Amino acid sequence: MTLIALALVAGTAIGLMDSSSGWDSTGITAGLLLLVSAIIAAIAGDRPWLWAVLVGGPLPLFELPGGSTGSLIAIGFAAVGATIGWAASRAGRESAQGSRRE
Repeated sequence: MTLIALALVAGTAIGLMDSSSGWDSTGITAGLLLLVSAIIAAIAGDRPWLWAVLVGGPLPLFELPGGSTGSLIAIGFAAVGATIGWAASRAGRESAQGSRRE
């Protein structure tokens, strides 16, 4: 439950930052979405789709009312990050299991 709250807070913070009037750095926003979702998915170790939606979802909620459909791509960046984090977590678990067998 704590990771869900953390993902929502992080996604909301990124969305607020990106939708502010002085912000004009799409690369930093995309990088933050990817990084945050990767870290949370790696900690959780499962359901990368959930972390992608929770981290990437708030940004389009801020941008869509203004007519910016490009913000939907944010979910894609979060999905890539969550998948990387999940895969790293899974690889780490499999590696740990393999070393216990030896």
